[in-house]
Amino acid sequence: MFNNIGVSGLVIILLIALVVFGPAKLPQLGRAFGDTLREFRNSTKGIVDVEEDEKEEPKRIQ
Repeated sequence: MFNNIGVSGLVIILLIALVVFGPAKLPQLGRAFGDTLREFRNSTKGIVDVEEDEKEEPKRIQ
């Protein structure tokens, strides 16, 4: 997802967020982003687990 963002890109994003939201709101925004990302990952993991459970085992030909 964020594979091609380097350290300089992260610093620029952090500075823009600091200017836009202010230093008091940054911890709240970071926490909300982390919770949202965790929920998204858990949801997608559940979908992948269900798909793997639905796969049939290959039948052996005799």
